[in-house]
Amino acid sequence: MDTAQELNRQFGIGGRLDFSEDAGGLLVAQIGNEQATATLCLQGAHLMAWQPKSQAVPVVWLSNDAKLLPGKSIRGGAPVCWPWFGAHASESAFPAHGYARTVPWRMLESGSEPGGATRLTLRLAESDQTRALWPHDARLDLTVIAGETLRMELVTENFGAADFAITEALHTYFRIGDIGAARITGLSGCDYWDKVGGSTLARQDGTIRFAGETDRVYVNTTAECAIEDDLLKRRIRIAKSGSRSTVVWTPWTEKAKRMGDLGQPDGWREMVCVESANALENAVNVAAGARHTLVVEYRAEPL
Repeated sequence: MDTAQELNRQFGIGGRLDFSEDAGGLLVAQIGNEQATATLCLQGAHLMAWQPKSQAVPVVWLSNDAKLLPGKSIRGGAPVCWPWFGAHASESAFPAHGYARTVPWRMLESGSEPGGATRLTLRLAESDQTRALWPHDARLDLTVIAGETLRMELVTENFGAADFAITEALHTYFRIGDIGAARITGLSGCDYWDKVGGSTLARQDGTIRFAGETDRVYVNTTAECAIEDDLLKRRIRIAKSGSRSTVVWTPWTEKAKRMGDLGQPDGWREMVCVESANALENAVNVAAGARHTLVVEYRAEPL
């Protein structure tokens, strides 16, 4: 396994990309350039935070109670859900949202973009553990480009002789002023599966507003959407490609208490998840010898 010193030697960009080891032993990439700051944990290729220099508070939210522990997911940021989203279709003992977010990844390359943003690419490290969960000849890479905008590209390649199907998501937590003063536009007219109190199919009518626990999988949509935030007076634009599902989630009071790591007493009120995904009927078939790419791009602007 690489050390922080070795990663800095191979991939560090003086003052723009540096690697360190967390107190729990996990490796963390720290990005700082003229446009933005960001942090990423190499376990899970988990982007933990992103804040453009134009913004007074982060755009990507990390819980104050988030813990960096080997083999455990991190609360907040942008977890990589792959090769399945939600519960495994047949194996109840398999981890929710797949295994990509809790296993080591390794650095492939780093660099600076022409406009000054910082780029890094990571690859999921295969092991006996991962092959026991996913017995396919597959490769998963994530490229993160952090600047005034944040772009993430998740690439699945099938090197086997047979097709396979995946569900996936970039499960991003966004920082907002308060869930009661935030709304989501761009999904009106879309069908969604409502996962609160049973799975029912409904159609979105107008703007999404929040007054209780919300867990919806919007299907068959490639639409750009936006989080409009009256308290922080900003709009977060969420554009995507290679994704036909959008998931919107907030736990609300009781579920947040049960989860216990969302920042007490009411840290959950300062975040909302808008996830670019391929879930449920939007599972992706990756043909033998082919690849599939899911891309998201985030931008914050005045409201």
